[in-house]
Amino acid sequence: MGTDMWALTFDRSREDWSTSKGLVKERVPVPQLDEPGGADRSSCIIRVKAAGFCGSDRGIWWRKAFGDMILGSLDKEGADRRVIGHELLGEIVAVGERVHEKYGYEPGMVVSTESHIVCGVCAQCRVGDLHVCADDKIIGISRDGCFAEYVKLPAKALWPTDLSRIRPEVAAVQEPFGNAVHACQSTDLRGKTVAVIGCGTIGLFAILIARGMGARRVIGVEVDPHHAELAKKLGCEVVLRPAMPPKDRPWASDPGLIEQVKALTDGVGVDVVFEMAGFNSALNNALRMARRGGHVVLFGVKNGDAHIEDYHRVIMNGLQLHGVVGRQIFGTWEMTRALLENPLNGIQDAVWDVILNKGDGTRVHIDDWEPEAFEQMIRRHPKVLIDFER
Repeated sequence: MGTDMWALTFDRSREDWSTSKGLVKERVPVPQLDEPGGADRSSCIIRVKAAGFCGSDRGIWWRKAFGDMILGSLDKEGADRRVIGHELLGEIVAVGERVHEKYGYEPGMVVSTESHIVCGVCAQCRVGDLHVCADDKIIGISRDGCFAEYVKLPAKALWPTDLSRIRPEVAAVQEPFGNAVHACQSTDLRGKTVAVIGCGTIGLFAILIARGMGARRVIGVEVDPHHAELAKKLGCEVVLRPAMPPKDRPWASDPGLIEQVKALTDGVGVDVVFEMAGFNSALNNALRMARRGGHVVLFGVKNGDAHIEDYHRVIMNGLQLHGVVGRQIFGTWEMTRALLENPLNGIQDAVWDVILNKGDGTRVHIDDWEPEAFEQMIRRHPKVLIDFER
């Protein structure tokens, strides 16, 4: 493995969080397992094949999200540098002394990983709600991640991947695909009319999954013309463009958008709305376009307070709100595998052909990585891969 490797990092001794942007490619030490009997007896070293650049990573790139978690975790570690990245496909190259007996992993096996490293002892973990662990650590945010040639991970977080059934580029994005799977499992979609507000990467995945889970119609809501076109290719019957809310009421819903949705649903509204954008106005649009008794799945993240229009209508319309974070560990991963490995539903092909654009402009090798060019890639495409092997 050598003693050092390429990695993409943020280093607070080198750049100030509030005034910088992007990541830096640099040589860093290769992670090592402790001596036998040490803390790493249930950990593995993974040689990264490919890593996906996520919406969370975009937030880090432009310093709009996760600064408190990164800086706080570095404080606890007494460190300055964080290797970013949490979506990966890789090969196990070394295992701790307990890994094979306890988890069945050994060098040479291909894996992806759950990005939330759960504590296993909090109240939530004890009752099986691992996805809302009270003391979890997130790869690439609160511990070193996978935008590197090697990464050290606990075996309990790994997910075995069969490359004879799933192409490696798609296997590298199982983790964010699982976000959308978790959202779509919030309620039964069979025969339902669905709206997806925000057709970024997770929204695009949700369109595919909703179709795969039996939704009758899918309506997209998106402001970006390129993403709107991708949404149509993935199965949206129509993609509507919301109006920008008034500057003095940035939380306001769009009456024209609601009317268009009602017109498409015989005046009723949609059965299920996925709010994937994270804007206050999008939240109010979601609440207003859902039918009476409908479901609103909340996935888009917004810091701070939110203003809800006509809150009493949430109650009087009997709306059911579902907050979704991460993936259920590992139930969501089982459904992810079932959807991606089924050649009949066309989902895997659509991820590669449409969302990943068959690799055209969406892949860069770490040897060729350069920040300005990479920023242009992530501006143009909803999902980008960083390759670490030739």
